[in-house]
Amino acid sequence: MPTSFEITPEIMREIIMDHYSSPRHKRAPENKDLYFSTHSSSVNCIDDIDVYLEEKDGVVVDALWDGVACAISTASTDILCDLLIGKKKDEALYVIEQYKNMIIGQPYDKDVLDEALAFTNTGKQPARIHCATIGWDAFEKIIHEHACEGGECHGK
Repeated sequence: MPTSFEITPEIMREIIMDHYSSPRHKRAPENKDLYFSTHSSSVNCIDDIDVYLEEKDGVVVDALWDGVACAISTASTDILCDLLIGKKKDEALYVIEQYKNMIIGQPYDKDVLDEALAFTNTGKQPARIHCATIGWDAFEKIIHEHACEGGECHGK
């Protein structure tokens, strides 16, 4: 999605509902041995998810998630999977950092967020911040715990 036009509330809703009703990355991997994974849940919402990240030579080749999640968690986690695939560790962490900056109202690089810009106003709804970041926090944890540099991953 080009960031050169204004993202309206209607477009934001469309993006969120599209990823909620038809998530592209919601499934457990067929061969879990190829993936790093972590579990994340919320005490305030129905969110209870597992996220999976596969890397090869220091690049994310697949990102999936599975479980039960509200519309905000479903859409934001699914969009993040799109954004992570093809990224190196530092690029993936940069995307996550920019998203979190956006959520808390700090300066951010909108050029790396694509459809994640649909969550621009989420910080105005404090109860939804955790929903919008649960998958992002989980993937960030995986990336930090399983540093993949120079084609070698630690912890796999």
